[in-house]
Amino acid sequence: MKYTFKDKEITLLGNQVYEGDIAPDFTATKNDMTEYNLSDDLGKIIVISVVPSIDTSVCSIQTKFFNEEATKLSDDVKIITVSMDLPFAQKRFCAAEGIENIEIVSDYKYREFGEKYGFLIDELKLLSRGIIIIDKDGKIVYTEYVEESTNEVDYDTAINKIKELI
Repeated sequence: MKYTFKDKEITLLGNQVYEGDIAPDFTATKNDMTEYNLSDDLGKIIVISVVPSIDTSVCSIQTKFFNEEATKLSDDVKIITVSMDLPFAQKRFCAAEGIENIEIVSDYKYREFGEKYGFLIDELKLLSRGIIIIDKDGKIVYTEYVEESTNEVDYDTAINKIKELI
């Protein structure tokens, strides 16, 4: 598949994951500079919303959308937004936008998420856009790698998949 960022072809590093795969564990950095590990949330339905940078309009829309949706879903659902933004910028964004219902983590330090899930853009060292949904058993049940990173994700399909799992 061909992936682009602002209509320029990009190379995604790492290994893309597919429905049926066991979700690889990864370490990222929380806004308070402590480590986040995916394995800490296993046993819940995990939604990983992947954005290039929360400081852009489409990424902001995506993050706000999932923050709002989190209030409508079960406590068994954990929504995480991951980007390469520094934790300080993420924390500032969350405070300014009232993001309180999801967790935002940064892949800047280890780049484990980007490489283990195949979202790391080689040319920009940012993450491409997409969604990963993991069931309570740690199995990937939905993946979306957006072909043009500046386009929005398929919100309806993702929400329907989450509701099927609840």
